[in-house]
Amino acid sequence: MNVHEKWFWLTFHGALTECDVSGVWWDGQNLSLTCWETAVMPVYSSLTRSLAEALVDVLWFIDGSEGEQMDPDDAVKVLEGVAHLVGKLSSDQRNELINLLGTMAEAEADSARREFLERFPEGFGLLEGAV
Repeated sequence: MNVHEKWFWLTFHGALTECDVSGVWWDGQNLSLTCWETAVMPVYSSLTRSLAEALVDVLWFIDGSEGEQMDPDDAVKVLEGVAHLVGKLSSDQRNELINLLGTMAEAEADSARREFLERFPEGFGLLEGAV
């Protein structure tokens, strides 16, 4: 993913706000904010769903980052840190997150991202201690 694709992805996944790009120059051109007016941002029914979407977006980005985008040691620290934190969830919280990830995977059109979502529970230790 090149720099422009990342900007587009971050823009339409809500990771950047209008304040982040206002007046920013990109390749000698001022970024247009018209895309903010036409982008349809998903609205989730719960805070849990919103946070799960954000967590998956960040981890998907880190998992797919290359050495020049993010230091591999830092990437591993972040991924291990998340695994440690989700490992501390209660059984009910784990099950809720597992079910939510399954719902997200079913709705995912991108096969690579769907596979990431399907592997998430095992890869991040959610299945240990889940009932």
